Amino acid sequence: MAHSFADITPPIALTPLDGRYRDQVAPLVDHLSEAALNRARLVVETEWMIHLLDGGAIPGLRGLTDQERALLRAIPEDFGAEGIAEHAAIERETVHDVKAVEYYIKRRLAGTSLESLAEIVHIYCTSEDVNNLAYALMVRGAVHEVWLPALDEVIAQLGELARESAEVPMLSRTHGQPATPTTLGKELAVFAHRLTRQARRVESDEILGKINGATGTYAAHAVSVPGTDWQEVSRTFVEHLGLTWNPLTTQIESHDWQAELYADMARAGRILHNLATDIWTYISLGSFRQRLSAQGGTGSSTMPHKVNPIRFENAEANLEISGALFDVLGQTLVTSRLQRDLTDSTTQRNVGPAVGHSLLAIRNLQKGLAGLDVDAEAMAEDLEGNWEVLGEAVQSVMRTLGVQGTTGMDNPYERLKDLTRGQRVDGPAMREFIGSLGLPEAEEQRLLALTPQTYVGYAASLVSHLEAGGTGSGR
Repeated sequence: MAHSFADITPPIALTPLDGRYRDQVAPLVDHLSEAALNRARLVVETEWMIHLLDGGAIPGLRGLTDQERALLRAIPEDFGAEGIAEHAAIERETVHDVKAVEYYIKRRLAGTSLESLAEIVHIYCTSEDVNNLAYALMVRGAVHEVWLPALDEVIAQLGELARESAEVPMLSRTHGQPATPTTLGKELAVFAHRLTRQARRVESDEILGKINGATGTYAAHAVSVPGTDWQEVSRTFVEHLGLTWNPLTTQIESHDWQAELYADMARAGRILHNLATDIWTYISLGSFRQRLSAQGGTGSSTMPHKVNPIRFENAEANLEISGALFDVLGQTLVTSRLQRDLTDSTTQRNVGPAVGHSLLAIRNLQKGLAGLDVDAEAMAEDLEGNWEVLGEAVQSVMRTLGVQGTTGMDNPYERLKDLTRGQRVDGPAMREFIGSLGLPEAEEQRLLALTPQTYVGYAASLVSHLEAGGTGSGR
């Protein structure tokens, strides 16, 4: 009988993020794991105690000494493997994760000068007061310390490639068909510009928090200490944590900010997906060559000549998964039955996989982009085989002359269509046609000098917009 992998110690990972791809997404463990959630809860609970005592919210209680403040702040800082195991043991008794956090803190206050004040831990709080703030801190850390810097690196790579290839002409393909030429740099700059906008949106998204009791009314606060301005205590605490205060909630913070953030992250991911599929296509067309050393490993198990664009394919798949997860998070988290249900609790535990698959995709794009070489010769050959793309230039000049009163410029579009539609036109044939149109000397010479390689308009100079607007989120 086959071995049961479920019985193997240490446990075998169920998901690829915790198995095959662990190294690439490991930084997120400090922010979006279950252990990170409990550490963030410890931060909220200990900071709440400090805020209440130092702020004099409860009359008759003294403020904290520097040593006591340090003692409290050391609790989350020291939360490691032993603390994780201890919390898990407490939770097995309480069958409640937040209550286990409260008891964990109280154990550390025993025998200290704060033991007599231990009941301040979690006072006036519902579990969601702690959880919403903990998740806010976790998500903020994951996005601003890990995800955005990774996205910024891709944007910077694109910006560098765009500037290096700003003047490298390339055949465009609209609807997959040969179209007005551009430059490779300009096309890459489009992606850098799009992603920069999304990075700035994500960076500026508000992260909200609340601490207002079981149904958002401060009922326990007001009945216990009616003389304290509890809304002000709440506002200043949330802002002390670096978050935006939400003054109107049910038992839960409404999570609208999460839906907004995940929508922006999903949109950035879909632009990255578009980048991955376009780069894949450029590789297929020969515009880019891949360096095997940068892509890694064997290209094909049976065809030794191949260097497969696996980094871009991996990114494409992971962006589809992360986008779907972000969509589900956004759809689910904005709804809560009446004053509270627990669907958000289960849903939020999947923020890690959503961000993880997105980060994994970004890491693969970084590696893929780093392994590309521009093949300007291949693109030049592609352009040389498609002189018909100059049809737009010729008919546009004819139209302009026609409306300016030059005779003989009738039906320019139709005349070019008869020459070029559905067939290849080489240089001599295009020049012969131009010479037969009876154009004024200046316009004729300008068109005769034109080639597919030079018909790129302002493409090269458009890349400079990256300099003006930046190629990162500006953090």
